[in-house]
Amino acid sequence: MADLAFVFGLLGNIVSFMVFLAPIPTFYQIYKKRSTAGFQSLPYIVGLFSAMLWMYYAFLKPDTTLLITINSVGCFIQSAYICFYLVFASKDTRIQTVKLILSLNVVGFGLVLFLTQFFANESNRGSIVGWICLVFSLCVFVAPLGVVRQVIRTKSVEYMPFLLSFFLTLSAVMWFFFGLLRKDYNIAIPNVLGFSFGVIQMVLYLMYKNAKEGGAQVPEVVEVKIEKISELKEQIIDVVKVGGMTLEIIPLGADGGIIVGGDKTCIPE
Repeated sequence: MADLAFVFGLLGNIVSFMVFLAPIPTFYQIYKKRSTAGFQSLPYIVGLFSAMLWMYYAFLKPDTTLLITINSVGCFIQSAYICFYLVFASKDTRIQTVKLILSLNVVGFGLVLFLTQFFANESNRGSIVGWICLVFSLCVFVAPLGVVRQVIRTKSVEYMPFLLSFFLTLSAVMWFFFGLLRKDYNIAIPNVLGFSFGVIQMVLYLMYKNAKEGGAQVPEVVEVKIEKISELKEQIIDVVKVGGMTLEIIPLGADGGIIVGGDKTCIPE
């Protein structure tokens, strides 16, 4: 059982590493657009916090090298994503992101560390931290639900990368069996929910991947060409006497075209 658990843990490390790399296309889009509009920083902030907690949990439990390695890598990659996000975020979004980081990753983790070190016994400290890890692992899987809602509302999968959903699902399977074989239910239980949410995201992707984005159609502007007007250079005003009123027709182009539907100014004499 121990050898089988090691195999699933090793596979979990490999797949989890792929999970951490999956958002790269998302950040490439951010780089091309020079904007984070439509993308959220919350999944990466929660992911960083979860990796920090699991590292803390791993140091409190025996034979958890595989947890330490992958969550160390996770902390580094998630931090890089957040820094990249902050570079291209608008001022308001940047302020909100920094507030989230300070409240969750600094204050939140600091409180967990302080309370478990000074107010929990050494014998049950691992169990307490394990339950905290379980809760925030659920948050990692629940965080993309905001994107799921957006996909359902807009019928567009632009902001829900398929690779991320796929590797999250596969990772959940590996870590579920790792926790089950080690009888560590703090690891096994949240990955049941992770698998379920991953399947939901992939189903939505398949449903809406070919959906056409609706958009308002811009009416075409019809131009009527007027030839044989030698005086037309930059702007011509033809003054035509019509039934005792002066009708001014102002062409908007310098190429001899009058835009139909343009402004007509009537000045009574």
